Amino acid sequence: MVYQLYYWPTIQGRGEFVRLALEEAQADYVDVARRKNGTGELLKMLAQGATPSFAPPFLVAGEQTIGQVANILLFLGGAHGLAPRAQARRLWIHQLQLTMADLVAEVHETHHPISVSLYYEDQKKEAKRRSAGFLAERVPKYFGYFETALAAAPRGGYFLGARVSYADLSMFQLIEGLHYAFPASMARLMPAYPRLAALRGQVAQRPHIAAYLASKRRIAFNREGIFRHYPELDKQADK
Repeated sequence: MVYQLYYWPTIQGRGEFVRLALEEAQADYVDVARRKNGTGELLKMLAQGATPSFAPPFLVAGEQTIGQVANILLFLGGAHGLAPRAQARRLWIHQLQLTMADLVAEVHETHHPISVSLYYEDQKKEAKRRSAGFLAERVPKYFGYFETALAAAPRGGYFLGARVSYADLSMFQLIEGLHYAFPASMARLMPAYPRLAALRGQVAQRPHIAAYLASKRRIAFNREGIFRHYPELDKQADK
């Protein structure tokens, strides 16, 4: 099966969590909107089908259209060995992914705390205040949770121990994105979470992921995606 991934063509965004799973699984897929006239195809598909997605990303697998990152990864995890077969452990990985989705939403709100329809420049003051609280309180709370989850896992460095899952790939992407958006703050925070730092390194060295990161398929972080670097939002790290 050749999957069709529908997501915006110029950003990593939420679509990157799906891309990483597809790349690790070496699944055949087409990043539709990156083709000629692809954005038009994406917009057309949003209004089609019996189970249309509310927004990108969504994945077309045969006759199925699957929306929402965690839902897509739940499907891909089962189809490509990136999730356990046992229900309790499968739900655990899904739970971790849903928690990451909450964190991703909070990341977006650091630069758009009032409205997504306003430009960043229109909510700069509020973004500084939101980012300060996010870095001081929310990142440590989330990272403490994930660090504890890794500590409770069997040996191997991943959430399942020695076996990689889509949650590990997503954790890697979250850490990468936060390092891009808040480099000074993350340099200060990460030493408190050695297991997360080790997981980041392990995922980056996986052969298929390393090849993807070095390829043109990997879109660079930029100020259009979820993770955006505005130096003024990272200034509290210097105090």
